[in-house]
Amino acid sequence: MSTSPSSERPTRRGRETLAAIDAAARKLIAEKGFLNVSVADIAAESGRSAASFYNYYESREHMLARWAERFRDKARRRAHEAFDPRLTHREQIYREARAHVTTYRESLAEMIGVFQLAMISKDFARYWRELCQPAVDLITTMIQSAQREGYCRGMHPVMAATAIVSLLNQYCYEHYSTNGLLEDAEDEAVIRVIADLWYHAIYWQDDPDDQGCASSA
Repeated sequence: MSTSPSSERPTRRGRETLAAIDAAARKLIAEKGFLNVSVADIAAESGRSAASFYNYYESREHMLARWAERFRDKARRRAHEAFDPRLTHREQIYREARAHVTTYRESLAEMIGVFQLAMISKDFARYWRELCQPAVDLITTMIQSAQREGYCRGMHPVMAATAIVSLLNQYCYEHYSTNGLLEDAEDEAVIRVIADLWYHAIYWQDDPDDQGCASSA
């Protein structure tokens, strides 16, 4: 992920202006989606001029790419911080699910914006994959470890991890996006559902004589 931020160090007033622009943009994107928000909308919401926006960002897309870069690093740190080898499999997945939901909620504008632009932009499709990759890597490792213990026999670790991450992100989108199907659900309910699905997607064992779906052509 590559962006071109300004090389000038902002003044205190400049930092305040940038913070106001970012806060306004995050609010509007979370409420209306990225594609329905213009620079003029952001300027009006922030109480600044459109010219002020362009002092910090080349475009809405540049702004979103900057945010996405910071989000990716935060998501990677949070996923690793959630790991605790003393926990049971179920406890660990619950903890990781909480970290995923918390990160998604705190970075709602980034997730909604990059997800929407990924549908129409090759660059943002790549950004989306980069945002998802830490979770895919984590779950791939989890699946490989589970297979060494005799679980999820025959399941492709990377493909399965990608499917689980897609489920997590879409479920969070339906909960946290405005007018989402699950917008009235409590955070704890969302975390429990995600954790249960995640756990049962990995920690299952087939009858030795049953080839199951994983082996079917």
